[in-house]
Amino acid sequence: GKVVEAPLKTKNSYRNIAIGADTVKVLKGMEQKDECVFPSPFGGPMSPDSVLHMLQRVLKRAGLERIRFHDLRHTFSVLALQNGVDVKTLSSMLDHYSAAFTLDTYAHVTTSMQKQAANAVGSFLSGTLQP
Repeated sequence: GKVVEAPLKTKNSYRNIAIGADTVKVLKGMEQKDECVFPSPFGGPMSPDSVLHMLQRVLKRAGLERIRFHDLRHTFSVLALQNGVDVKTLSSMLDHYSAAFTLDTYAHVTTSMQKQAANAVGSFLSGTLQP
């Protein structure tokens, strides 16, 4: 029932993450009053429940259905694959133990991407093979 800060379980749990230039710009522009990027109103880290409640309020205001917080990770992964992020890179970003696991988890995306690729190649070949 309370947030506890503790060391991570293994040395592999510590990692660097890449963030985009737009995110860096926003973070640099923030006034930092706390060691946490998004502190609770009372200082220190926000409780996980507060973060989830904020997500649900944002979704409701936007007229969207309720989702679990973990669903954002799935959405990110699907969009990354659909927009050309290679599986090995995505697997590393998600901290999956292998790219094969990532492929298994998101096979529905890669199947549709394979169909699109096959159609693109078919169109290309039929265009170049016509007399």
